[in-house]
Amino acid sequence: MSKSETSPKIQTTIETGDEAPRDAPLSQEETIIETRDVDVHYGDDQALNGVSMDIAEHHVTALIGPSGCGKSTFLRCLNRMNDMIDVCQVDGDVVFNGTNVYDDDVDPVALRRKIGIVFQKPNPFPKSIRENVAYGLKIQGYDGDVDARVEESLKRAALWDEVNDQLDTSGLDLSGGQQQRLCIARAIAPDPEVILMDEPTSALDPIAASKIEDLIDDLATEYTVVIVTHNMQQAARISDRTAVFLTGGRLVEYDDTTTIFEDPDEQRVEDYITGKFG
Repeated sequence: MSKSETSPKIQTTIETGDEAPRDAPLSQEETIIETRDVDVHYGDDQALNGVSMDIAEHHVTALIGPSGCGKSTFLRCLNRMNDMIDVCQVDGDVVFNGTNVYDDDVDPVALRRKIGIVFQKPNPFPKSIRENVAYGLKIQGYDGDVDARVEESLKRAALWDEVNDQLDTSGLDLSGGQQQRLCIARAIAPDPEVILMDEPTSALDPIAASKIEDLIDDLATEYTVVIVTHNMQQAARISDRTAVFLTGGRLVEYDDTTTIFEDPDEQRVEDYITGKFG
């Protein structure tokens, strides 16, 4: 897949205190998104508190933690989906390919074409399968072969073989798992670099969820994937790195997934993973 040229990476210095989470640092070449001291408030309520982390290109990064700890809020910061919430205020830096996505000259719509998102509940449009996948292409004025891009996206979403003879039928007629893969195909079609997934399997049966997990593993060869999940076994199976958020909207620990699950630095993380907390 061809990727558009991006602006040069920037060098970032991080000052850490005694309570900063242990973070296995990434080389600058591997990092596609950097967040620095990100705070989020919904009115008077603080949802995120000073979150700093590097997200590796072509890796799967899992965000885990109890309900209400800020995982989904953090995910939505990465492509400015929180802009749609009037009372939401985001402070700090989110740097994507060297550019702070919250700079005044950044177009959020253009940003979301490069950082796509798939939500918890499958949400296909009440349109045909073909129109669902092509929707983003038409919005951005794509002048290439739309049918070829639709086919390519459905193949990458592991759905083509199941729907290639019914592209003009409604996406709403598909099963739940197929609908979620259709939404993934729709997110892939505009040629993103990053795919965000917010609990993408929580509404699916185990077989459909397993297919999505296999798909995520395949997608990471061409895209960067960041996934929010409540399922710690799922995080352990599919992710390269895991970030643990706990109460207060704080990132408590962020490291290789094996380290997080087998030798966490924080007792609170071990307690959460073993079911003693949260």
